[in-house]
Amino acid sequence: MVQKNNVILTLNGINKSFGAFKALKDMRLTIMRGRVHTLLGENGAGKSTLMKILTGVYSADSGEMSLNGEKYSPSFPQDAVAAGLSIVFQELSLVNNLTVAQNIYANHEPSRFGFINDRKIEKQATTLIRSLGLPINAATKVGDLSIAQRQLVEIAKALSRNADIVILDEPTSSLSDSEAEILFSIIEKLTTDGKAIIYISHRMEEIMRLSDDITIMRDGEYIQTLAKTETTIDQLIALMVGRRMDQIYPPKLSVKFIPTNENILEVSHLSVAGKVNDVNFQVKAGEILGFFGLVGAGRSDVMKALFGMLPHSGEIKLHNKSIPIKNASIAINHGIGFVTENRKEEGLVLLASLRHNITMAALPHFTTTGGLMNMSKEKKQTDKAIEQLAIRAYSGEIAANTLSGGNQQKVVLAKWLATKPKILILDEPTRGVDVGAKFEIYSIIRELSANGTAILLVSSELPELLGLSDRIIVMAGKSIQATANTTELNPQRIMAAATRQL
Repeated sequence: MVQKNNVILTLNGINKSFGAFKALKDMRLTIMRGRVHTLLGENGAGKSTLMKILTGVYSADSGEMSLNGEKYSPSFPQDAVAAGLSIVFQELSLVNNLTVAQNIYANHEPSRFGFINDRKIEKQATTLIRSLGLPINAATKVGDLSIAQRQLVEIAKALSRNADIVILDEPTSSLSDSEAEILFSIIEKLTTDGKAIIYISHRMEEIMRLSDDITIMRDGEYIQTLAKTETTIDQLIALMVGRRMDQIYPPKLSVKFIPTNENILEVSHLSVAGKVNDVNFQVKAGEILGFFGLVGAGRSDVMKALFGMLPHSGEIKLHNKSIPIKNASIAINHGIGFVTENRKEEGLVLLASLRHNITMAALPHFTTTGGLMNMSKEKKQTDKAIEQLAIRAYSGEIAANTLSGGNQQKVVLAKWLATKPKILILDEPTRGVDVGAKFEIYSIIRELSANGTAILLVSSELPELLGLSDRIIVMAGKSIQATANTTELNPQRIMAAATRQL
């Protein structure tokens, strides 16, 4: 029974369409003070659209919202901030050439005599960072931080305003376990202080740990709201996807190529100044080689070096032939694809159409003998990708930035599938992706492996690595600490290697 005096926000009959596409249909929600209310739904279910309406980015076509018992209808994000709402979006919105402090207090900087007071900004930011227990320095340029550290800055930025409602959209998608624990402590303090938390996540164990109330959305519609104590993970998944998910990781498929003992890729003494030290490994065709490590271990830097994005020393052999990979073009020409963890800055051209994004890395496949683009062939590939990956888009001509984060991730994967890679690097491929979409991506990984594609899989989710990989490399301190077949490993051994406690 909802106690009226604890209700801070209500939404009723919210509808929103984009052209013929109905993003929200008669959506409703009741948020209470001092509680964590999770929104759960597949990518494209309408969660982000609903939050953008709530924070004044979009306007609802119809419906009513009430905040503290009064009508609430923000026309701009500033209206939401003034009303006491703060949001940490899934996609980062930081300025890389500004400091942590300058980003935290952007648009509400302390001033003196009408001038921005940089010293006061840094002092206030340092106090806030320390109070939150964040392992970052207020004077550091954001561009020098890891993706995980930037996510912590986004959280600090949202909390720099004294908001009554804090919205967290996939806040742990790029955080290590220790960093996530810091966030969980912050959430506990906020709810103790009577703040309301709206939480969006696809990590089921996390949801069951943090939530008080859980609202399930599907295809833009309200399905049900349950107290955490009244439900189970299996029930939530069934409500979310509309079907049971009996198996998260699809089984290995029968091999569709002729296996050999030859290594398709051999990496010897790979080093990147200040980032990676003397890394050595090999991978065969059809093998899924997992990489695990805590933030700063060097996993992503190894992948960027292999793709020519970072200058490096050492030797990279493809099919037993040494190849100097000095840039991404060389990597692509030799059959290497790279699904980056940072889709917004490195994986997509957000203002370009899905068609352009999906085909841009494989343009020679879509040009005529005269050098002109074959738009019919492009469209065919785009339509195939939308169907194969279940990308929620009504047209291949819409801009990538109109999609949810999880659907954007599918577009990045589709881009590299179009190149027909021999080696595919997947750096956090299911970051911000729901369980239904994860299964689709896992199935594609299995299919690629069965057809002979070598997969380098970087993931912060141990169940994902153990469920998919043939072997796992554990990194710590910018170097490899352990390598073993998946059957020889368990989460405890992997974490011991990652923290160098073997």
